[in-house]
Amino acid sequence: MTHRTLRLIALGLGFALGAREARTVEVNVFAAASLTDALREIGAAFEKETGNRVVPNLGASSMLARQIREGAPADLFLSADEIQMDGLEKAGLIVPGTRRSVLSNTLVVVVPADSTLRIASEKDLAGANVLGLALAEPSSVPVGVYSKKFLEGAGVWDAIAPKVIPTENVRATLAAVESGNVEAGIVYKTDAVISKKVRIAFEVPAARGPAISYPFAVVTGTPHEAPARAFLAYLGSPAARAVFVRYGFLVKE
Repeated sequence: MTHRTLRLIALGLGFALGAREARTVEVNVFAAASLTDALREIGAAFEKETGNRVVPNLGASSMLARQIREGAPADLFLSADEIQMDGLEKAGLIVPGTRRSVLSNTLVVVVPADSTLRIASEKDLAGANVLGLALAEPSSVPVGVYSKKFLEGAGVWDAIAPKVIPTENVRATLAAVESGNVEAGIVYKTDAVISKKVRIAFEVPAARGPAISYPFAVVTGTPHEAPARAFLAYLGSPAARAVFVRYGFLVKE
């Protein structure tokens, strides 16, 4: 093989790689912290199929919604509650027709894995054995809002409120319990099952718990609307649904 032939092959490979890089798009996905593990796995599969990268920005849905209102470069918003999505939709920040409610979840009370504390119901959280209860900010963060609503409905919020140690999001609540800094915390079941440092002490029955809903939508003004729509569609595919189920989410029909 001549030097000229080798040079032509190298140039051809360079053009091919350049074309692929030109087609590759980074889809900025602003997603609820509870979606962290499932989203990374689904995003990797999407990238393998399409060549487009999913770049997650993870946190409390309330914080992410605020960032979007302030102009952060989000292409897709995956919220852990309808309220945050409602606010963006009313502000004209969601592409009409793209919003869909995809998932649900369950609340659980977790304690450190080596804890001997027994919690048979939410009423036990008001007992003397629980000095501190980690809870994502109950005035704004979805899992905290859901938890407060449940505890208020059960008539124990007033007794528990002085013990609440607010955290930034559900993963911060989980970390507080894992470290043993609090006796208990309330998180989504999907977060509890991925940790070996906590155990589920009490699961809120679905019939008594709040209606947890995860709406997804494309953000207005994104320069990547087509790939954002493609990833939104992929999130409803059988492959993605199987991942969500494996992580403990309840998938809506």
